[in-house]
Amino acid sequence: MGKLDTNKRLKRESLLKTAFSIFTDKGVSKTSISEIVEKAGVAKGTFYLYFKDKYDLKNKLISHQSSLIFKNAIEALNNKEGLDFDDRIIFIIDNIINQLYKDPNLLSFISKNLSWGIFKHAVTSPENDEDINFKIVYEKMLIEEAPVIFDNPEVMLFMIVELVSSTIYSSILYQEPVELEKLKPYLYRTIRMIIKSHEIEPKE
Repeated sequence: MGKLDTNKRLKRESLLKTAFSIFTDKGVSKTSISEIVEKAGVAKGTFYLYFKDKYDLKNKLISHQSSLIFKNAIEALNNKEGLDFDDRIIFIIDNIINQLYKDPNLLSFISKNLSWGIFKHAVTSPENDEDINFKIVYEKMLIEEAPVIFDNPEVMLFMIVELVSSTIYSSILYQEPVELEKLKPYLYRTIRMIIKSHEIEPKE
């Protein structure tokens, strides 16, 4: 990577990092582009080289952060052996939940701004080469390596994502209805039921 490319990457990363800090402190609606570029130490024109507006920046930030979280979970899974299909899914989810538990600001930001459309775009259209392409992982895990054929695996994934995101937010931040470790067994049991309900038949 040349010096020019390195400078561009550093400026983009500075904008993302600064925006995340301000967004989690003030919220997206109360944050201006001028404030972001001033604190990031870049020219306003530079902002528009990478982002259309602050909402485009927000979506790309969600994409990048979601990819990093998922990448960490996949790397951890690759160091585990002997797990069956359901346990592999639960392992990934548990790793992601634990990452969010350690970073409440990230949890709050993602939970407030993440929709299924943004999530799907985030995990299937990486913003840069360092981000994981979830489409490849999805096709490998849920279609190629799964021991059964699933009835619409994308719907199954949607239901799991919605379930996890809606339940862990209150549990992590407010310990409602129970603290996270007490919630996990119920959550994972329900996820296994969702997986089971989408099974059509074993693969030959």
